[in-house]
Amino acid sequence: MDSHGMSVLSVNIGRPRPNPWKGLSATGIDKRPVEGPVAVTAPGPKGTGAVGLAGDRVYDVKHHGGTDQAVYAYAREDLDGWEGELGRPLAGGVFGENLTTLGVDVNGALIGERWRIGPDVVLEVSCARIPCGTFQGWLERDGWIKRFTRAALPGAYLRVIEPGEIRSGDPLEIVHRPAHDVTVAMEFRATTLEPELLPRLLVADALPDETKDAVRRRTGATHPERGART
Repeated sequence: MDSHGMSVLSVNIGRPRPNPWKGLSATGIDKRPVEGPVAVTAPGPKGTGAVGLAGDRVYDVKHHGGTDQAVYAYAREDLDGWEGELGRPLAGGVFGENLTTLGVDVNGALIGERWRIGPDVVLEVSCARIPCGTFQGWLERDGWIKRFTRAALPGAYLRVIEPGEIRSGDPLEIVHRPAHDVTVAMEFRATTLEPELLPRLLVADALPDETKDAVRRRTGATHPERGART
């Protein structure tokens, strides 16, 4: 696994702002780069608004936050591509990502892949981001959800395996890759526009349980006993 040149370009924390697009009191999508170390811990189950980075939170607690969506990463290279398509600059954090990465194939990451960031933190790729009305309203682009979905460059949610501190400029190393071919992009395509891919997802044991349950319902697959993630 060649992790040469991989790093965290910026660590981004949300600033609460009104959310007229979902009828909620606030949203944390407006994330901005911060200086200095940021504590990273496992936030616990979804439903409290807690996420992995200290000082950040989510407000749509039904759909966001919790163990399997503790940290959201998006590649600077993909933001650069969107800049050209949208004709506007896109600063780190503008997609609501906690980590803007450099040199990392975020969408090509395998579900269950583990990243060491800096000396302490280990994160595990859990699933793809699904775009919502808040995202579309924030970018002020009609049809953005469909456009983002067709591109299949969703970025990755990660869970916290080993807590610690991270900061902008930290090196990123891939320390584990599971023995399957289910990438973030594949999982996203399967659950959105290409349902014929759904049966291939269940080999990725590190997928969130709610995702695996949804795949089984849609495909009629049986429910094996849950084992330890590998």
